[in-house]
Amino acid sequence: MTLAVVHSRALVGMQAPEVRVEVHQGNGLPAFHIVGLPQAAVRESADRVRAALLQCGFEFPNRRLTVNLAPADLPKDSGRFDLPIAVGILAASGQVPVEPLRELEFVGELSLSGDIRPIRGTLAMLLGLRASGSGRRLVVPAGCAAEAALACDGDALSAGLLLEVCAHLRGSSPLPCIEPRIPPAETSSAPSMRDVRGQSMAKRALEVAAAGGHSVLMVGPPGAGKTMLAQRFAGLLPPLDPQEALECATVRSITGSFDPTQWGVRPLRSPHHTASGVALVGGGGMPRPGEITLAHRGVLFLDELPEFDARALEVLREPLESGEITISRAARQATFPASFQLIAAMNPCPCGQASNPLGGCSCSAERIGRYQRSISGPLLDRIDIRIHLDPVPLADLIQAPDQDDPRPRVAAALALQQDRQRMPNAKLGVAETERFCELSPEAATLLRQAPQRLGWSARGHHRALRVARSIADLAHSARIEAAHLGEALMYRKPLASWTQ
Repeated sequence: MTLAVVHSRALVGMQAPEVRVEVHQGNGLPAFHIVGLPQAAVRESADRVRAALLQCGFEFPNRRLTVNLAPADLPKDSGRFDLPIAVGILAASGQVPVEPLRELEFVGELSLSGDIRPIRGTLAMLLGLRASGSGRRLVVPAGCAAEAALACDGDALSAGLLLEVCAHLRGSSPLPCIEPRIPPAETSSAPSMRDVRGQSMAKRALEVAAAGGHSVLMVGPPGAGKTMLAQRFAGLLPPLDPQEALECATVRSITGSFDPTQWGVRPLRSPHHTASGVALVGGGGMPRPGEITLAHRGVLFLDELPEFDARALEVLREPLESGEITISRAARQATFPASFQLIAAMNPCPCGQASNPLGGCSCSAERIGRYQRSISGPLLDRIDIRIHLDPVPLADLIQAPDQDDPRPRVAAALALQQDRQRMPNAKLGVAETERFCELSPEAATLLRQAPQRLGWSARGHHRALRVARSIADLAHSARIEAAHLGEALMYRKPLASWTQ
């Protein structure tokens, strides 16, 4: 046998397309060539595979070896092709049988001693295998077994050594089948809003945001509690359902940050304000996800919002609307999920004291305006709720913790939206907003007056309606009353109103 074909999988964005690893053993001067658009880590497989085969006691063919990774126009990266290349060489040289290869796919990086090391993207590859309908089973590194157990159904085998894989192919010692296992969701360690003293208006606004999936901007002087509130916002949200938890686990898998203890936990991402646009939305020659994808189904907290580079912030505008991001390069395109809730915080001015009732601001009006204008109007227009925080009085700090728990109200409001429209209020389109945001006569009169007085855009008009719908859902009201709309209007004040 001079030709062997082994099945494997690449990783492109969230997808895991099939790759045929074709190994040919021919005449000529001894050589080892890997073709098929391999990147540096794949080209280095030649040295790892040779050492691993010799260390495990196999014969490395002193022939001309050509490894073709098909399709040839699909870029291949990382060491996940080490194992299928090694198996292909053994099959082409007659050291393991060829017939079992038709029923298996292989992924894994080899150490020089023949150990199979974990790789990123195992969960995405297993989901890709299932979607392909090939009926094959995937051999994964033993270190990725916990990850594969989340989505396997008897179609995944685990191996810790190259020798174990060869014993399985020879039929002498079958590899263990990975049993499906969903770890329990860990929610008890989430910080609670009860830790926050005072700030009743801010806590109410965050409750409304959680109940409708709305984005929030908090403005206030240093020490008012903005960061503390944002870090506890995810605790207001209901637990992830199994499909959402699997989406989050797949995102962590392709970035190599999978952790079984994080199953079912809503992500909270808080990038530093020096983060670039690529760091926020993703990118690279082989597109990789950014912070907005890592925050999928969770919270993206941007502290010190005006300190971020303006161009980096502008890339958030489309994902806030669509819930996904498409990274396009000359030869490759990848789409990543990005359905996150944006929680942003900022000071009212560079020194932070412009809105402090105690005074002390040393900034000129021009400097304050320049600071606030660093957040563009189009981005600000996409933020549903804007609230101002004053410093917490000492009397509130020494009070007993607030025993009110808004989580049942939030869960009930979201369940109501799911039954009514199959999506949170923040995701409603224009037609859905007009259909589901029924106004009382008094609320309709108030809404007609608001855009001219507050200078809203059409987007701002519809976003205020959706926030009012969330407030009405919290009150179990079938239609939006004037009080609900009045509260929503209070949440869309311009930034300048808090420093005048």
